[in-house]
Amino acid sequence: MQIHPHSEFNHSRDHREHGLQNLLDRLVKTMQRDELIRQTTNQLRESLQVDRVVLYYFYSQWQGQVTFESLSSQEFSILGSTGPDDCFNNEYAALYLAGRVKAIADIELEPIQPCHRDFLRNLQVRANLVAPIVIPRGLWGLLVAHHCQGPHDWSPSDIEMMQTGAETLATDRNILES
Repeated sequence: MQIHPHSEFNHSRDHREHGLQNLLDRLVKTMQRDELIRQTTNQLRESLQVDRVVLYYFYSQWQGQVTFESLSSQEFSILGSTGPDDCFNNEYAALYLAGRVKAIADIELEPIQPCHRDFLRNLQVRANLVAPIVIPRGLWGLLVAHHCQGPHDWSPSDIEMMQTGAETLATDRNILES
């Protein structure tokens, strides 16, 4: 039997290199995912001519936060905002899981729950358009367009654009694996 004095060292180095490669692979995937989300939200905001487009990510059952935003002005930033505690529930989640896209031209005129209206007011929202991001595991998040400066009529092509953006994000393999 021959003893290799450096075999333990080589094994440790190989293990470190493998760990570093895994870390780099995850970093590249995260950067690719982030760039796709950034491009999608920017394109939607410009095409829809709205003040803000955000990605609301669910980190646990119906608890989430705004993780990306594209803004017409910094004053509209809500990055890191979380949803109202009791407003989004299984009933709403089921609707979005089924593919519901919700367009509200004016929150002051729409028959919505008071907690939902108050939540939107606190975010300076006057009109919004929401499309679900559904992956095989379920409802991953919501892609949301906000107009803050006044009501906004959503056309069928606006709704289709939001659905396409949400579907693009839902089918990206980097999101599916996160």
